[in-house]
Amino acid sequence: MSISEVKKSAETRMNKSIETLKNNLSKIRTGRATAALLDHVQVDYYGSMVPVSQVAAVNVIDARTLSVQPWEKHMAAPLEKAIRESDLGLNPVALGELLRVPMPALTEERRRDLTKVVKNEGEDAKIAIRNLRRDANDTFKKMVKDKEISEDDERRGQDDIQKMTDKFVAEIDTLVSQKEAEIMKV
Repeated sequence: MSISEVKKSAETRMNKSIETLKNNLSKIRTGRATAALLDHVQVDYYGSMVPVSQVAAVNVIDARTLSVQPWEKHMAAPLEKAIRESDLGLNPVALGELLRVPMPALTEERRRDLTKVVKNEGEDAKIAIRNLRRDANDTFKKMVKDKEISEDDERRGQDDIQKMTDKFVAEIDTLVSQKEAEIMKV
């Protein structure tokens, strides 16, 4: 394995950590209705747990309301139950086979709690990035020990990995602060 392969591998894995953070942040409710809000809600469909988006069309009616239209009539009740029992604090209203999901206004206390959750997600992502940095640096040390590269090359590789780590940590900070601003916006 060469230095460039180690760097490329570390960068690919760090990008995956950023994508995971973005995915996790998209699940945090901000008071504004988005179809992605129900992506991680699972519903029982013929004995299998599947995401809501696989059994129904989820649309945004207005800034505070979602509509969930099941593709099969008998799925309305299980969908309503799954949304109600999710950790999102939503209370769907059944209108025939259509479900309307109003977004309750977030209280100031709930907004603060959500910002703590966002900070924890950001911290978890930073830990993942730092672990990837450590793994790359350990690989460099092993390569020096096995006499595949010189100590100067090791030092240059570690410097490059550190710059990459700093760039990704800054991106995490930006994502976290944007999400916090979005949550605190009334």
